[in-house]
Amino acid sequence: MAGEIEKKLHELGITLPTPMAPIANYVPFVRSGDLVFVSGQVPAVDGKIAVTGKVGDGLSIEQGQQAARLCFINVLVHLKTATGGDLDLVRQVVRLGGFIAAPAAFTQHAQVMNGASDLAVAVFGAAGRHARTTIGVPSLPADAAVEVDGIFRIA
Repeated sequence: MAGEIEKKLHELGITLPTPMAPIANYVPFVRSGDLVFVSGQVPAVDGKIAVTGKVGDGLSIEQGQQAARLCFINVLVHLKTATGGDLDLVRQVVRLGGFIAAPAAFTQHAQVMNGASDLAVAVFGAAGRHARTTIGVPSLPADAAVEVDGIFRIA
């Protein structure tokens, strides 16, 4: 039987994909006590980066938000593995970190990262409200437009 979070994902029209393999020497997540640290995830679909380039230079804020949303979906894939397949064990989205590939003059990083933050709240309700860091960077691995990592408290 699907848990409450799985039902919420279904209601939102989200199917969690097969996780993308790490593209360097790291693991997708580390569990330490009741915390799970999920490594930065890019906006991948079917194992390929779906949104590349720079927000504010070829990509709109809305495209950046969609990329951040995809990143959070990929974070959830690894979080599900870390919880043994039961996302109902998530008690709090503690922190999300967002990296937005953008030109130096771009200043709307926070609006882009809302794509991930809004989805965290939509999925987890009040437990989805989190601390956050969002920064602009000149480039990301494999030309990804956005990368999102997260820290979660679990039961």
